[in-house]
This record gives sequence, structure tokens and C-alpha cells, in this order.
Amino acid sequence: MMYLLYRSFVSVWVSFVMMFVSFVPGFVAPENTGAEGKSYPYIFVHGFLGWGEEEGIDEDVSYWGASACYLMQELRDRGVECRNASVGPFSSNWDRACELYAQLTGTTVDYGVAHSKQHNHARYGRTYTEPMVEGWGEKDEDGHIKKINLVGHSFGGNTIRLMQGLLSKGFSAEIEATDPDDISPLFTGGKANYVNSVTTICTPNNGTSLAFIADDLHLIAIGEIALFLYAAVMGRSPLNGYVDFHLEQFGLTYVPGQKTTVSDIYKAISTILKQKYDNVAFDLSCEGAKALNDHIDPDPNVYYFSYAFKTTESDPLTGKAQLPIPSTLCILRSYSEMMGIYPDNPDAPYPIDETWRPNDGLVNVVAAQYPFGNPHKDYDPESVEPGMWNVMPVSIGDHGNAIGIGVTAEALIDYYMGMINMIDSLPVTD
Repeated sequence: MMYLLYRSFVSVWVSFVMMFVSFVPGFVAPENTGAEGKSYPYIFVHGFLGWGEEEGIDEDVSYWGASACYLMQELRDRGVECRNASVGPFSSNWDRACELYAQLTGTTVDYGVAHSKQHNHARYGRTYTEPMVEGWGEKDEDGHIKKINLVGHSFGGNTIRLMQGLLSKGFSAEIEATDPDDISPLFTGGKANYVNSVTTICTPNNGTSLAFIADDLHLIAIGEIALFLYAAVMGRSPLNGYVDFHLEQFGLTYVPGQKTTVSDIYKAISTILKQKYDNVAFDLSCEGAKALNDHIDPDPNVYYFSYAFKTTESDPLTGKAQLPIPSTLCILRSYSEMMGIYPDNPDAPYPIDETWRPNDGLVNVVAAQYPFGNPHKDYDPESVEPGMWNVMPVSIGDHGNAIGIGVTAEALIDYYMGMINMIDSLPVTD
């Protein structure tokens, strides 16, 4: 009974939020390159506070498609092999990348010997008995490696970037700390050719100025406590699974037959809140983004694409501030306004100036376009190059429009099919 009430409450709330807009944004779909490429499976990864198709909530409201449609099924009906992964909705980027890899390979989540010891949580998470993509990384009948295309919305873009970077270069701290016979293949590198493309959508590739605003208002500390208290109560109950928190590493996941004490919950939350770097707040900040950008470089055999959305326009009176356009999702308007007037911050890891004011309600346009320090160029359908960020034209819309909140099914499907057809037409790299 409690489960049904909880499920109904969450479904109604999400649907209520999605009803506040009815806008067809100015999506910019890429052109097909005209080349003869190869179709690989598409793996979609959700952002902060999101969910995947393994969660119960996805049966009622899909993250990918939202109020428009069930995007995964629409794409499958059009012949696209795709899956919607499920990772920790407010876990650190590292933990999410490890969880994504385990799902893809059908193995036990390994957060790494060095990482788990440094951050005082369990090394292993849940076990996936079947791979999300059968034969991933193996050679097909033509002698080509079976690759995947990674697509991430918001924080999901950071997650796919990190996983692809680990596949390519590995991680020296884990190699040094782990017996060669015991280390996860994710940390050993040499698998750059397992990924065909990396596509980020509304991703804080350079962080977001909203992190500074939230910190100034003391919202980050309050939000962390609220989220983990909620996870402690719901995650350690049979209700976990409808919204799955993926917090096994901290002991905040329900195990049938296992008794939970207040002391257990307190200890788990205390451990989480002590994390300075292994948490989502750090990863979404400019400091966290810079740490990722300094560690991850584009691989010469992988295609990279970035899509930014903009839901603001210049203040007609001063021309300096950026104000949200009328169609902006109501719950994003206040964030957009604060980001649109945020003053210069030259002391930030990435100095912030007026160019950071255009935004999608959560992420600055300049932060979403490409990771600073990485090679990049504006998208040219006649010359799409691997090994650098192909920056797509900015679409008019907000952070939620990009996944289907308040847009038409036709517009959303055309947008993603345009993206997929373009990627599928690209020459295969070795």
C-alpha cells in the first residue's frame, strides 16, 4: 500500500511539473554528412537527480522523453539500438562512471581499491548479471570492434566523458594500488576503440555559475543533508527501486532480511557528508569540472559533440543582464535570472565574466559548449573530425526541453534522430 501511494505521489508530482510548459523550442538538428558509416548501439545516461529504464519510475514517467514521449521506444521503433542506463542520481561522477561500466559489461561495480580507500566507502557495489551491450569491445565478423555511442544529458555528459577517458587512458592510482589479477579493466586503459562517439547535451563541461550562487546561499549543505536523509529513509526500505539511489557503497540500499538501525543510517550519512571531492556538488562546480578537464583529453579516434541550449535574452534596458524568455520552465526561471545577473568572478577556477550569463536555466551556454583546454571547432557537416569537440549551434530552449519536458514528441524525435543519423553516417575509425 505504501509503495503504491509513494509511486502515485512521485508520478503526479513529476507530471505536475511537466505541465507548466508547452513550447516548441528552436532545436538545431545536424545535417547528415553523406558518408557511409556504421550504426553502433546508443547508450543514454541521465543527469543529476535523474533515473534510467531499470527504475520503477521510468514505467510512469521516462527521463528521456518526459512529457513528450517514451523516447527510447520511439527510437527503437525507428531501428535504433539504444539503452537508457541507470546510475546514482546524486552520486559522484567517478562512482557513476564505474556503475555505468558495470552495466555495460554485466559485472560487479568496482569503485577501485585506491578510490574506495581514499573516500572511505566499500569497493564493490551491485552485480549486473547480463551486459547491456552484448559483445561490446569484441570483433565482429568483419574484424571491426563493436563500439558504442555515448549520449549524456546534463551531469550525464560528465559521466560519459570520464568513463570514456578511463577506458582510453586508465588510471595510474588504481593500477599502482591493485593486484593486476584483481583490477577492473575500466582502470587499465587501452580501450579507446570501444567508443565511437561522445555527445554531451546541456552538460556543465566547465561547471556552472549556479554552484557559486547555491554556495553563497548555503543551499548546497542544506541540499546534501536533505537528499541523503531522504535516501537513508527510502533507500533502506523496500520502496527503493521505484527511485533507486545506487548507494550500496555507503550502505544506503535496501537488502531483504537485513535490519537497519539508526546508528547505521547516521554512520552512512556522516561518511557521505565528509566527502569533499567524491560528491556531486564538487563535480558540478567549476573546480570539479577543471579537475576532470585536466585529467581527460579527447582521443584521436573518438568523435565528440556538444549541444548547448539557451533560454535567455539580453535585458532590453541595460543590455548587460540575461533574462529568461517567457517559455522558460517555471521552476528554472529563478535560477536562470540569478545566473543571468551573476557578477564577474575572476577568482573562480575558470574566471567568470559576462560571457557566462546566457544559460539554459541550470548550465551556462559557455560551460556547455566544450571543455576548456580541449581542441574544438564549430560543427561543419562537411568536415566532422574525431579527436576534437564539434560544437553544435546553440538551440533555443531550456535544460528540460532537451529531454522532452514541455515539447512536442515530433520535435524531440526529429532532434534525436537528426543527431543519430549524423553520427551513423560518419566514417568508422580504428
